[in-house]
Amino acid sequence: MRIRFYNCRILSMDGDLNITKGEIHTDGEKIAYVGTSKDNKVPFDKEIDCENNLLMPSFKNMHTHSAMTFLRSQADDEPLQKWLTEVVFPAEAKLTEEKAYWYALLAIAEYLRGGISTCGDMYFLSSAALKACQKTGFNVLISGAFNDFAQKDTTPEKEYLAYNDILPNVKYGAGFHAEYTTSLPLMEEIASLSQKYAIPFFTHCQESEKETKDCIKKYGKTPVALFKDIGLFENGGAIFHGVYLTEEDMDILKEKNISLVSNPASNIKLANGIAPLKRAFEKGINIALGTDGAASNNALDMFREMYLACMLQKLKYSDASALKAEEVLRWACCNSAKITGFDNDCLREGKLADIIMIDMHTPNMLPERNIPVNLVYSGGVYNVKMTMVRGNILYYDDSFHMGEEIEKIYYMCK
Repeated sequence: MRIRFYNCRILSMDGDLNITKGEIHTDGEKIAYVGTSKDNKVPFDKEIDCENNLLMPSFKNMHTHSAMTFLRSQADDEPLQKWLTEVVFPAEAKLTEEKAYWYALLAIAEYLRGGISTCGDMYFLSSAALKACQKTGFNVLISGAFNDFAQKDTTPEKEYLAYNDILPNVKYGAGFHAEYTTSLPLMEEIASLSQKYAIPFFTHCQESEKETKDCIKKYGKTPVALFKDIGLFENGGAIFHGVYLTEEDMDILKEKNISLVSNPASNIKLANGIAPLKRAFEKGINIALGTDGAASNNALDMFREMYLACMLQKLKYSDASALKAEEVLRWACCNSAKITGFDNDCLREGKLADIIMIDMHTPNMLPERNIPVNLVYSGGVYNVKMTMVRGNILYYDDSFHMGEEIEKIYYMCK
């Protein structure tokens, strides 16, 4: 389908953060034109008057557990280990693939409502996320969630061969839940998988102080140093959280081209702390943002993650200039492409048409002194008017187009 967006303002994020007036054309799943108005000899299937609203790259939620919407508001106000062992793990033991499918669709609806086109999904029922993204066309990087307690019916290599590039909107990365839930032999097996197929690696890492200290006690080194030593970092990837990274850990991440995906809302809700994003950024580490799952957040809201990422660094370093809002906006929209491999980091001809429209006719977006800063400090999901994924409009003006009726999704989840 060929779609023309006209009478719009454009924040392409292709280099600078300047905003221009013009139009965008899409052709199938790609962007065909970004620029000023022009005569077009080929007719469009649809033309949309943007009414001077803003078109920009979509947000990418780079760490989440989509189906964990089933645990929203069920495991609140408890510390991490108690939260995991007494509430989350017992509840997950009762979760079926069919139920996880509907809860993953619920998450995707929330992603779309908030301008998210892509997620990095890690969950033991990964087939549910695959099925939900197959139904909707939503972009997903599935990372293995292996550990000593789950997925006994398959192996990391079998899962990789079953899922990787099965659909254009699906990618797969090697991974396990965390060092503290995974035996050394299983970690080494996943390192071998990553090296054999040259695929990136993903895991929860140094999320809590206890996790970090226990690993040092057990192995004589931090999880980051351990992962490097057993060969898990040879093909890129990302760690999730990284709250207790040392200077040496960050040097390893930079050396090995490993990204840091920060989840500020989840980290403060579980009282784990504030990740050293300012230092990681200064060292040149690629940083992206994620929400984590709805059990520990509880919203799947990238506006809130951007806001907290900025604000918490100012608090951590006692420096109001510690982090600029414009840089955090790049973390939310652009830096994920280095992690997922999806070509959707900016609005440019030939890029994936993962585009959102921001409603500028709202009180919280005025005055328009600095629109990128407004997006971070005063923006919210209610500003998202449209979310397009791979050239398909999956959300527009409170209407969802996901392959399943939204009311059926609500009904099944209730």
